[in-house]
Amino acid sequence: MASKALKTTAVAVTAAALLLGATACGSKNDNTSNNTTNTGSTNAGTNTPAAENVTITFQNIYPDPETPSYKMLHTIVDQYQKDHPNVKIELDSLNTDQQKLKLKTQAASKEVPDITIVNPSAQMKPYVDAGLLAPLNDMLDQNGLKDTFQKGLLDSYSFDNNVYALPDGNNIEVVYYNKDLFTQAGITAPPTTFEDLVADVKALKAKNITPIAIGEKDSWTGSFLFMNVLLRTNGGPGFLQDVIDGKKTFKDPAFTDAVSSFQDLIQAKAFPDGATSVDYNTGGNLFKTGKAAMYIMGTWETGAIDASSVAGKVGVFKFPKVKGKGDPDQYMLAPGSAFAISANSKHLKETKDFLNYFMTEMPKKQFELKNAVGSGQIMTGDFKAAGYSDLAIAVLDLFKNVKGGDLAFDNTMKPAIAQAHLSSIQNMFVQKVDPANVANEHQSAYDANK
Repeated sequence: MASKALKTTAVAVTAAALLLGATACGSKNDNTSNNTTNTGSTNAGTNTPAAENVTITFQNIYPDPETPSYKMLHTIVDQYQKDHPNVKIELDSLNTDQQKLKLKTQAASKEVPDITIVNPSAQMKPYVDAGLLAPLNDMLDQNGLKDTFQKGLLDSYSFDNNVYALPDGNNIEVVYYNKDLFTQAGITAPPTTFEDLVADVKALKAKNITPIAIGEKDSWTGSFLFMNVLLRTNGGPGFLQDVIDGKKTFKDPAFTDAVSSFQDLIQAKAFPDGATSVDYNTGGNLFKTGKAAMYIMGTWETGAIDASSVAGKVGVFKFPKVKGKGDPDQYMLAPGSAFAISANSKHLKETKDFLNYFMTEMPKKQFELKNAVGSGQIMTGDFKAAGYSDLAIAVLDLFKNVKGGDLAFDNTMKPAIAQAHLSSIQNMFVQKVDPANVANEHQSAYDANK
């Protein structure tokens, strides 16, 4: 999976000139005139059948009105409803963890929304196995939509030659930092080792500056950050695959070293007090409002940072080596959340028509909103000429040298194992732990659910 993501990333950047897909992005949906249902009645004064009124529920993870993603979502939905007055798109906008929890409940009662959000590979497989998601192959073949995605990316959302979801991004995890706050703490350059990072945390804390923003109420955030450390202590990607293949266990020194190092970061007061009661958006806004010095997150945040009050003050650096191990050009890879359609949708045809329109319009709108860094769809165009920031250009430069990496824990392991992991890592934010106990918790969960 990692190699596919690497290949995908390389392709994306080789195009350095990532182009705004004129074919897909600029085209109108060819099917919009054919998506209505004949109810047997006609429009007054004509023989044209009246279209049935349709409501499509669109569960999404773009709840923050301040973000470009929110604006993109509402712009496209508003236009579609204007062009299709018989169709109402009912938005259910949630934070990521809220959405995951809600979807589990909905799936248990087979009441999945017309459109929902899933994550790749292991996370979405249970929904596919349960027959809850509709294959999207036919819709992808319309209007050249399939060819708008970066090569290989759809593989992470495919099972038995069927594509079940369409990703919104293809990202890497980086460290954003506020240059002004670094200067206030006397830090003259980004850290190149984890030990330097911990020292910088202490320097920032001494100046009463929150070192690293996080919203750990959404427990994936801490896990995503922790996995950077494991990627380094393991000397490269593949630790979780080695566990699955029986070559390693969670009691391996690579894992306990990662826990120990991550705990060093927490114990140095790197994160805000009460981080586990703060959700993803609120946590991220600590950085975007200049109240935290660093934000370790996927590159999908680049556009939102550029749209925030700290725009122009932010730089980016690679997650550093840990105890001399690891290659900073290997990253946590994030193929992205993806849009899936309920197999039981009462309006399957209309929902596919809308999602086709949404995905063909999204790259163009994201580019216009300067939120195209980390897009899962191919873009061409001159980012600099289009007014993208120095931060965005710097992030794009990082993509050029990606040497692979790992997917998130919950994209790799079965859901029950992933949940035990998320709870175990979240607990580290609350109390000091024994790395051996954390390893035992993980191994027990794995042995019970493999």
